[in-house]
Amino acid sequence: MPGGEYGELGGSLPAIASLNASYSTSLSLPSPYLFVPPAERKAISDVRRTFCLFVTFDLLFISLLWIIELNISSTIKESLENEVVHYNFKFSFFDIFNAFGYVLPITSFVVAWLETWFLDFKVLTQEADDERAYLAAVNAACERAPMIYPRAVSDGQFYSPPESVAGSEEDLSEEGLGRRAVSAQEKEYVRQGHEAMSVVEQILNQEDNWKFEKNNDMGDSVYTLEIPFHGKTFILKAFMQCPAELVYQEVILQPEKMVHWNKTVSVCQILQRVDDNTLVSYDVSAGAAGGVVSARDFVNVRRVERKRDCYLSAGMATNHDAKPPSGRYVRGENGPGGFVVLKSSSNPSVCTFIWVLNTDLKGRLPRYLIHQSLAATMFEFMSHLRQRIADLRPSHRSHHHHT
Repeated sequence: MPGGEYGELGGSLPAIASLNASYSTSLSLPSPYLFVPPAERKAISDVRRTFCLFVTFDLLFISLLWIIELNISSTIKESLENEVVHYNFKFSFFDIFNAFGYVLPITSFVVAWLETWFLDFKVLTQEADDERAYLAAVNAACERAPMIYPRAVSDGQFYSPPESVAGSEEDLSEEGLGRRAVSAQEKEYVRQGHEAMSVVEQILNQEDNWKFEKNNDMGDSVYTLEIPFHGKTFILKAFMQCPAELVYQEVILQPEKMVHWNKTVSVCQILQRVDDNTLVSYDVSAGAAGGVVSARDFVNVRRVERKRDCYLSAGMATNHDAKPPSGRYVRGENGPGGFVVLKSSSNPSVCTFIWVLNTDLKGRLPRYLIHQSLAATMFEFMSHLRQRIADLRPSHRSHHHHT
């Protein structure tokens, strides 16, 4: 369905890496990110515990006062019978005709008011501060993590990726091999790439915390996860009946060609190759819903790494002089996200594909509408990808029941 209803949203599909970038193997390094919260969170905060004790004491105290009041003239049973069954406002202390009766309702009101004030100004504000401090500590842990496992790679560890399908337009130029970040701007791109990669790895390590949202009849599932400072992140997990290298080549290695088969993206170009693992790309999504939702453009920095059993591509929004925001498109902004292709240890002819998407489409679209349609966008992308794989492998087409 070209330019279908959800076309625009899929446009946050980041452009990833191109043929003549080479990648670090990182085989000997341990997992570069282990997510450990800085401190165990308490099930109930100290200030809320104090509040609960306060309320419990007040409840018991006021109840005791009412029991005393009911006990003054006769037994509780008789008092309740007189006050409730044989009610008479002239004698009822609910209608305040004796001195103690004035004090009791006033005290009840004052205590309730104090509790409300304490909850609003003390409990809720303190808990909000604690939450912010916790999230800041989690983020600091994210920032520190890459330092724990140094990523310095010696010259000997760089290598060119596997050969792609014949007919690629690009030749491996001198410029494309052994590139190094030199300027301050290039080093910043490399830093952003590392940051995006560490967040994506953190998300992968937290699979137990993914919240299931929906799945489709192909068995693909979409999950969400709240990320500190970036909000709701969508995660597509799909099982594919093809080798990991094929998905790697189509989605990660040749992003410029994605526009030919992925109808949710109308432009994808590489603006700058920063170093062997990092590049900056420019993407434009197709408009959606018959033009109701306009196209968006994105500038992303992207880092590609190849591990023993998986291919990783991670990126996030950045700025580039070649493509400042223009009046033509609304400029969207991607948080950390990317693509992961996991090889199967037992069967080389199947793989798992994971797409991590955190995007802010800006403009005036209600957020809940975007969140509802992002899952559909991800499923649409998967249908395009499966069709592309089927087209590349005509001999296997009989195994694919979809068209």
